[in-house]
Amino acid sequence: MKPDFLYSTDFFAMNAPELSHTCMHLLGTAGEGSFVFNEKCYHIGKNDLVVMPNPTRAKNLAAAPGMQVEWFAADNKYLGGLLPSNNYSIGGSISLNQNPVIKVDDRQAEILLEDLHRLRDRLDDRHLLFYREMMGSLCLTMMYDIFEPHAQRDASDTHTDRTAYIVRQLMDLLSTGISRTEREVSYYADRLHVSPKYLSATVKRVTGQSVSSFIDRHTVPILKKYLNDERLSLTQIADRMNFTSLSYFSRYCTKHLGQSPSEYRKSLQPRG
Repeated sequence: MKPDFLYSTDFFAMNAPELSHTCMHLLGTAGEGSFVFNEKCYHIGKNDLVVMPNPTRAKNLAAAPGMQVEWFAADNKYLGGLLPSNNYSIGGSISLNQNPVIKVDDRQAEILLEDLHRLRDRLDDRHLLFYREMMGSLCLTMMYDIFEPHAQRDASDTHTDRTAYIVRQLMDLLSTGISRTEREVSYYADRLHVSPKYLSATVKRVTGQSVSSFIDRHTVPILKKYLNDERLSLTQIADRMNFTSLSYFSRYCTKHLGQSPSEYRKSLQPRG
């Protein structure tokens, strides 16, 4: 089984195969190094933060003597589920795929190191009943601490890539909550007046993720909201979300929540 959380100070371990399902948060603390990502070379040093979903895409890693880093990686889907679907993180993932390096100041670096060390120090507490919830809280704190320098960088950058425009149009559509009833890639391609193949290729190139992953990321919070409302039957929820059958609805829940609808509802009940 692939680990959900990993911490290391080994720069050359950042693109190990076992990290393919993770999002990495790496902070340079001394020295200099470089890597190639999306056919572009990035040089990093002290107070450079690298945020990279699927760090195995980083190639040609090189480090000067004395380079030091600390990094934490966690399951990408797990991290995505911690944040609201319409959060800055979704739009931010577009710019991170175009440039995964964020320069932080001394105070921001100090805060991020504290976040990394808290996560490192709690990695071995897997015996705790609410281990994943506790780690999720620490991850969420780190991600919000990253939003500030990330937003500052994007505010000063001018993105002229035309392909990014259609991705932002997709995000605008999804932010309306339309995925409650529309979850097919072809629907969004029609709305944006492009082919499904073009939309899929463009989104993958700009963000590194699939169209379906963004659709699901907006849909799952809606699904959870309905399941949390005990006044709604499972049939009513399936109808509201435009599932063609209860069995299809159940399969969707199992795939994205890890439980059937009835099992998920049962998990919400107080433990006796």
